[in-house]
Amino acid sequence: MTLPLFEGCATALLTPFKRGKMDEAALRKLVNAQIEAGIDALVACGTTAEPSTMTENEWERALSIVVETTAGRVPVIAGTGGNNTLDVIQKARRAKALGADAQLCVTPYYNKTTQNGLIAHYQAIARDGALPVIVYNVPSRTGLNVLPATLNALADEENIIGMKEASGNMAQIMEMIRLCGDRIVFYSGSDELTAPFRAVGGKGVISVAANIVPDVMVRMAHAPIEEAAALNVQYLPLINALFTEVNPIPVKAAAAMLCICKNEVRLPLTPLSKEHQKQLKQEMQKAGIL
Repeated sequence: MTLPLFEGCATALLTPFKRGKMDEAALRKLVNAQIEAGIDALVACGTTAEPSTMTENEWERALSIVVETTAGRVPVIAGTGGNNTLDVIQKARRAKALGADAQLCVTPYYNKTTQNGLIAHYQAIARDGALPVIVYNVPSRTGLNVLPATLNALADEENIIGMKEASGNMAQIMEMIRLCGDRIVFYSGSDELTAPFRAVGGKGVISVAANIVPDVMVRMAHAPIEEAAALNVQYLPLINALFTEVNPIPVKAAAAMLCICKNEVRLPLTPLSKEHQKQLKQEMQKAGIL
């Protein structure tokens, strides 16, 4: 049986930028606010953090700031995933040296691979042994889907401890849980499915919305399932508004409205459209957070 690195809600942290540079003070403030809100873990340099447009030095600095500011209060998971297996392994080694507790590895994208290639990719990362691995499946972004049989083939790898599942396919999720049982800990990668995911055996969520409403997402991840489901329905319009454009464009706009950071993303991303800003503002007001 695999013991969870965390149960509940982990925030997929955004990276604050200011005039083209990382806003270190804003990042530290965000980390502290998240922990004070009761968050269970933090993901640094995951896809929400825009690592694809960060330099290697920025990636290391962002992870270092999150680890230092967290100071052991909650686990820190480093985003290491990519489409070059050796590069992922090297990033994982660096993340371990910087103090991360685990790594979140998105599936390879563009060059993608076969299901056999996925097995070999994750086995190589896990067997290198730098950090425990949480597999991240988000086919809408990568064009590659981890099939249940593939995860089942990986579930006995000692260093593969979890799965962040963001396919949105509940039938696939249930089949993964049926096959893998307690050998893998499952986390929702879709805020809108937090309660349904828990209902079928998931242990929580790795959340984008938690950047904006950490207290709500913590409750959704810990409350009795009936209460969690009611919260999920109540906050669904806000969650949907946070995904009207490519993540993290809307969540950056929401964070700016709350004075968490500047509304600054890096090209090729561009700021949220005026139409969607209006919609997002309305939903934040209805939710009572603005």
